[in-house]
Order: sequence, then structure tokens, then C-alpha cells
Amino acid sequence: MASGYGWGGGRSRCFAYWQEFQKCYANADFPTDCRPQGDDYLECLHHTKEAARAKAIQDEFIRQAEAKAKEGQKTADILSDGVIVGVGLIQRGQDQSK
Repeated sequence: MASGYGWGGGRSRCFAYWQEFQKCYANADFPTDCRPQGDDYLECLHHTKEAARAKAIQDEFIRQAEAKAKEGQKTADILSDGVIVGVGLIQRGQDQSK
């Protein structure tokens, strides 16, 4: 990956982050000064923070669905209100004519 070439022969998707890290590392007095650039590069490669965030969103969705199910709402109604990607901007209710 650090060569700058991706699978298709062009630049890899993380090459810009690698260049930023390399530039910082070449000019830094201490290697720890480049920790943010290195973290950005590793996140681009492995998507660890993105995966953790998606899991947290999914867990919260499941928790809210279970709470609604305990209140007596049907599972089909819970799932029809939205999916995990919903951000809750549109609220479905009884008065949709407003």
C-alpha cells in the first residue's frame, strides 16, 4: 500500500494519508508528533473506528427496538418505522396530515 499503487494500477485510496504521514515524519523532531497522521492512515486502511461506530449504532437500534417491544408495540411496527440508517429526522405518527 505504501508504494502508492492500488490493485487497479492507479493510486491507492489511502496514498494521500500515507504522503501526509511521511511528510510529517520526515520533518518531525519526535516520531510521536506524527501520531494523528499515522492514525488517519491506519483508519483509512482498516476502518476500525468506522466499524466500531456502526456496531454502536446497531446496538442502540436493537436496544431501542427491544424497549419498544416491551411497551407492547408490535415488531413489524418497530421495523416499519425505520432501519438502522435512519437518523430520526422524520417521525411517523398518527397526524401525518400536518
